[in-house]
Amino acid sequence: MGLKNEAQTAYQNTKSVYREYISGMTRERMGKDFYKDTDRLKQLYEEAIQEGAEQRDPEDIPGHLKFLRLFSALTERLNPTRRLLFGLSVIAFIFHYLFGVLQLTGFILFYELLLPFAFGSMLILLLVELLEKSDVKREIDLARDIQLSLLPGTEFKGTSLEIFSFATTAKEVGGDYVDIIETESGTYVIIADVSGKGLSAALYMVRMQALVHLIIEKHQPSPKQLFLELNDYVKSGIADKTFVTACAAFFPIEKDYFTFARAGHNAPILFNKERDVTFDLRSDGFALGMTSSANLKFHLQEKKFQFGSGDSVLFYTDGLTEARNEVGEEYGEDRLDAILSIYGSLHAKTIVRKVQSSLENFIGQEKPGDDITFTCVHRSG
Repeated sequence: MGLKNEAQTAYQNTKSVYREYISGMTRERMGKDFYKDTDRLKQLYEEAIQEGAEQRDPEDIPGHLKFLRLFSALTERLNPTRRLLFGLSVIAFIFHYLFGVLQLTGFILFYELLLPFAFGSMLILLLVELLEKSDVKREIDLARDIQLSLLPGTEFKGTSLEIFSFATTAKEVGGDYVDIIETESGTYVIIADVSGKGLSAALYMVRMQALVHLIIEKHQPSPKQLFLELNDYVKSGIADKTFVTACAAFFPIEKDYFTFARAGHNAPILFNKERDVTFDLRSDGFALGMTSSANLKFHLQEKKFQFGSGDSVLFYTDGLTEARNEVGEEYGEDRLDAILSIYGSLHAKTIVRKVQSSLENFIGQEKPGDDITFTCVHRSG
């Protein structure tokens, strides 16, 4: 009985390891990963061929030289020790088969060790790279947790305002920024999109958040003045080519209006309950970091919009409207406008959930190509 139980345990453990090993190996997932990896190799190949070929047509470069450049581009990504081990393993492979073809195996004392050394070296390199990748992923996951902890909660309720937000990233961390800052005189709602994706955009986003809080706590500026001061910081780095699109709205306490400025960002959609209509909040303005503060001050408009009981306004980043389904069709602004037209008088949470559900049904199994962030402000009283 004991032997039978041990056999069953061993079988179950083997089965469990097998299931973990093949988890995620669906035809669709493997196809996408294959195309992603081949595209990355193609990009690396093109970069390697073009490097140092400014005065020469890439088509005229000999095949062996292309191979050497690609090989060099790959090995440069290894540290010196791993590069040495990789080179020795490649040499061991070559000499193992070369000695076999030349029938010199009987004269080479270490011939039988060449293939095991090459295989073992490659296996060690693979394992070390995988461990390092795992450590990097763990650090990025920690960065994601830190980033999310810095953002405001999903739901906010003030005296007469309800605000609900949704955010998801195309990568582990993202460059979209949404914030709700409550002051004695009213509530600020800011949404922004840092150019680019990934870790660099996320770090820039955290910097922007700190600056926004600092400026608002110190000066409580109007939306236009907030952007002008932010632009000074963004333009302070001469070599920095990053730019930021943004919208900012200020909702004064116990007032039936809000002030608004748009710096090259997607125009929010406002629902007016009294007239039962929706319209875009269009206003002029360059993205932050694209022009001098003096020029931005001249072109940036600040507008005032009525915001009575039952009205709602939806702020969003371009990742929402540019999300694509499996046939390449974009989600678009018309779908957002239709949702606001139907559900605009309801609570902010309901509107956001309707948009989220509509988006999920539209894209299906497709993964977002960009960060998606949107937030709804609703006046309940």
